[in-house]
Amino acid sequence: MKKLLNTLYITKEDVYLSKENENIVIQKEGQVLGRFPFHIIENIVCFNYAGASPSLMKYCMENNILISFHTPNGKYCGRVIGKTNGNVLLRKEQYRMSDSEELSIEFVRNIIYAKAYNSRKLLQRLVRDHNSTVDVLRVNSSIDKIKIYMEEIKNAKSKDSIRGLEGSIAREYFSSFDEMILNQREDFYFFQRSKRPPTDNVNALLSYLYSLLTNEMISALEGVGIDSYVGFFHVDRPGRASMALDMMEELRAYMCDRAALTLINNKIINKNDFETKENDAVLLNSKGRDKIFEYWRNRKKETIIHPYLEENIKIGLLMHVQAMLLNRYIRGDLEAYPPFLIKG
Repeated sequence: MKKLLNTLYITKEDVYLSKENENIVIQKEGQVLGRFPFHIIENIVCFNYAGASPSLMKYCMENNILISFHTPNGKYCGRVIGKTNGNVLLRKEQYRMSDSEELSIEFVRNIIYAKAYNSRKLLQRLVRDHNSTVDVLRVNSSIDKIKIYMEEIKNAKSKDSIRGLEGSIAREYFSSFDEMILNQREDFYFFQRSKRPPTDNVNALLSYLYSLLTNEMISALEGVGIDSYVGFFHVDRPGRASMALDMMEELRAYMCDRAALTLINNKIINKNDFETKENDAVLLNSKGRDKIFEYWRNRKKETIIHPYLEENIKIGLLMHVQAMLLNRYIRGDLEAYPPFLIKG
């Protein structure tokens, strides 16, 4: 269990939540593991399968404490909210900001700047750790160009100009992505990003990891009452989780690209984990998906120091913490949205 931003995160699968006087009590097999006074808690995010007592949920509904339930693997199940706290004002403000370039452009600058920063950080680490085995001139050229684009983002006056810069950053970053593949190069190579369908093993791997992150981000946003389908950067389309895609931008390099490179370079996956369809689409087979999901699940248990909160959190809570920060930004509790930036 972990309390951040007045939010209590229940990460142990087999604990049960109950109410005792003015406290939330966390129990396992009758043993009390912890208790927190209600007055310091605004939200409870549960990843446990044992659930919560009816009396606890009733108290939270009456006192406007939101409880969201997720599976231990992170899939969103639902929320318990009181009749006076239906997140109507939050969503109305989200929709107002979505319709106003003036109100949402600062958020867009921040997430795309963070995307560039985190992508550049991966390339910098490559040069630092493997300068004798990679094309340093090529990678440094990408690093320098991305830095220029980052400065331009700060002064961008429109979302369209930021979209153009984001496209340039992505092209520059992916032009050096192949250099980060250090093992199994006969079977894993990268020329350019191909999505629909992926046409090689690396693109198939990236697409699958991005889909995992999308689902995690949707779950996190819905858990704090934000509409995951109304974004500030990605254009709204039927069936498109635009806000989840917005929030993914800052996390792609850290959560997905690093995972793909680890899976390849550490030989956790190999060519036998993929299959080619009749239309030349390359997809992961069931064995490959199982390997990736196991790695993803284990990585979420690792801890990091959150750069904004400066507290230790599990990586699996990162999406939920960023969603809560966005919630507070939309509500006006934060002057600016603090995106996730890789440290070190």
